[in-house]
Amino acid sequence: MTAPGSGRGPQRRQILMMGGAAVAAGSLAAAGGSTAYAQTAQRGSKWDKTFPRSPKVDHRKVSFRNRLGIELVADLYSPKRLRGRARALIVGHPFGGVKEQTSGLYAQTMAERGFMTLAFDAS
Repeated sequence: MTAPGSGRGPQRRQILMMGGAAVAAGSLAAAGGSTAYAQTAQRGSKWDKTFPRSPKVDHRKVSFRNRLGIELVADLYSPKRLRGRARALIVGHPFGGVKEQTSGLYAQTMAERGFMTLAFDAS
């Protein structure tokens, strides 16, 4: 708990709001790109992860701008035989991590189990 007048309250609130906006934007991108900001990233198609690629999962790079105008780059994983709608998960990385490591592996594993998943680098 912060003391009144310490100035820490608004900073924490802004951080939480930014995190919530990133999650909301990510969920829109994972839901099929229904937001005007979601787009396929124009990056190389070379596999750049620290884990092996699963033959059961389709992968593509996407990017979107958060409400602050910062471009977030993400990896979208979907089951190969996905038809129609699917449940979606957004997978965040641990402090100091990136989507090419832990969160990407978790996202790919959940896509193997039938979920549409999005792993993004936090802003």
